[in-house]
Amino acid sequence: MWAVSTVTMLVLAGILPDFRIQSADGDSATRIAVTAALGAGAFGVLSSVVWPLLVRALLLVPALVLALLVFFLNGSLLLLALRIIPSGESEAAPETAVVVAAVMSAVASATGGALAVRDDDAYRRRLYRLSDRRRAEVPRGVGPSTPGAVFLQLDGVGHDVLVDAVGRGLMPTVATWLGEGQGARTTHRLTPWRTDWSSQTGASQLGILHGSNHDIPAFRWYEKETRVVMVCNRPTSAAELQRRAIERTGDGGLLTVDGASRGNLFSGGADQLALVLSVAARRGKGNRSRAGYFAYFSDPANAVRTALSFVAEVGREISESTRARLKKRRPRVSRGGLYPFIRAFATVVERDVVVAAVIGDMLAGRAAVYADLVAYDEVAHHSGPRSRDAEKVLQRLDRSLALIAQVAEHAPRAYRIVLLSDHGQSPGETFRTRYGLGLGELVRAGCGLPVPRKAQRTHSGAEARAAVRAALRRPVEEGGEQYRPSRRRSEPLVLASGNLGLVSFPDVPHRMSREEIDARHPALLTTLANHPGVGFVLVRSEEHGGVVLGAHGAEIPLDKLDENPGPLADFGPGAADAVRRTHAFPHAADIMVNSWYDPEEGEVLAFEEQIGSHGGLGGEQGRPFLMSPLALSAPVEEGAELAGAERVHRVLRRWLRECNGPQVPVEARPDRRAA
Repeated sequence: MWAVSTVTMLVLAGILPDFRIQSADGDSATRIAVTAALGAGAFGVLSSVVWPLLVRALLLVPALVLALLVFFLNGSLLLLALRIIPSGESEAAPETAVVVAAVMSAVASATGGALAVRDDDAYRRRLYRLSDRRRAEVPRGVGPSTPGAVFLQLDGVGHDVLVDAVGRGLMPTVATWLGEGQGARTTHRLTPWRTDWSSQTGASQLGILHGSNHDIPAFRWYEKETRVVMVCNRPTSAAELQRRAIERTGDGGLLTVDGASRGNLFSGGADQLALVLSVAARRGKGNRSRAGYFAYFSDPANAVRTALSFVAEVGREISESTRARLKKRRPRVSRGGLYPFIRAFATVVERDVVVAAVIGDMLAGRAAVYADLVAYDEVAHHSGPRSRDAEKVLQRLDRSLALIAQVAEHAPRAYRIVLLSDHGQSPGETFRTRYGLGLGELVRAGCGLPVPRKAQRTHSGAEARAAVRAALRRPVEEGGEQYRPSRRRSEPLVLASGNLGLVSFPDVPHRMSREEIDARHPALLTTLANHPGVGFVLVRSEEHGGVVLGAHGAEIPLDKLDENPGPLADFGPGAADAVRRTHAFPHAADIMVNSWYDPEEGEVLAFEEQIGSHGGLGGEQGRPFLMSPLALSAPVEEGAELAGAERVHRVLRRWLRECNGPQVPVEARPDRRAA
């Protein structure tokens, strides 16, 4: 590596006019070579010793700001290296030093990786530095005799999207695991599963990691007793939801035995945390959610590579959105403002940091790792689930999976790699685009209230947006002010979660019944149920307990849905059970509204600004996947359906017991406390 860095410095000195490693009078070739070798050596030592100290000192700086400082700091180290070498005649302009340092770091990283690949111990030591928990290195073959488990969540990738991507050759690593391709040996099985009504990461991941997603009616909802809007990607809400799940099940979570949680909304009971939103609201040294940034950026080559990729991704998004606008593609949503940077964070920074953390966990020999990669979900929201943009993200994620699988071969213990998703995404234009008004305006019209001419748009609730805010040390959900109830407490509060809408009346302390709503606003329920963009409406009924309302006067009591699904017929099997379960939640909204769904095209109408959405019933959003090694037991018996995130939790816990033995606690019990 020293030799290659020396040659790199010589080449750059020859082609960059403001970079000189010889005196003005000229030096012999030998002296120039020695100067380059000393400079490269000094830069390498400083990068190894000083850089980690700089990054640790800068942990107080927001992560994205740190990424912008990468080039300046790296260039400063090079200038320092040139000053301390004996010749004392080397010099570089500050802007040139930045370029030289970036190139040398990248070349050193590539050289080190290429040379170490053939040496298991060297490769393991190099990647082990990415671990945020310092353990004594365990030689290969001396580690734990039982296999560990790595659960990799591809956020938002539906079962059918995965199958299509494999069939088209976009994900060769996954294809190999499934036995696709010539000579491939099948190592994994693919199983679809069905989400709950709230088909979004908050509900699914809480159920998967903590064994209970009871009383999670949507991505965001209003709790009348505290007058608080809960938002799954708000750190304070995530912490409270995690606390409630632990209290309900009496269990810490899936990862309580030597586990690590990376890039998730919830900890799963893990001791090792990085980029976990439920702890992002903590202040001070006790906040471990940001530890992953230090672990990754402590290597200057990683910092440079990620920063360059970040800039390239911003440019790629601006180019793609401009092309879509010029070609007048439909459907389309706004992709300006800060979105290019949010997308780059999700598809580059968070992906790189999470993958590096997982690699470190495996090389440290941890028993269980659960990591969430949100890149596809963020891009699909704005570009569409099957867009060219989304396909490119799947290709890059597949390369990350290949790297993780390669590193697993060098880990001190065998690993079972499980691939899964928390939900899918359903395509379709927005409710506002099709009808010229949002759900909030429709509700106000049904209540006889004035409808503002220029209504406020509902922002995307994608997970990456909250991760960016946490990285910027602003751990508050975006636009939080817009969800506060009106000062006129009789006015309805309307919240959106994909194609699921929730209507609450803050001045009524209990969940209103249909009869109470009709008495106050006689036209509201009829307006909603008969609107062509609404699939069905759920309300509490004093006479029937709960009823589903649909167009043309359809009114089906919940206990009659199996005999007569009414407006739920198009939403497929399991819809009635999902609706009945949510109806029993203490914090179900006064009115639950699910958008129209076209079963032939698989399209829904999002109440948020998304053309790929999830959060309610209808289409691929409710059909994620679970891909498990054949070495583990089948998730369900042949012909049976895997339904609900809580059942997925029980399957994963069973697999942990198969891997690590009886020290893994028996599965959490969601029914430990009465609803």
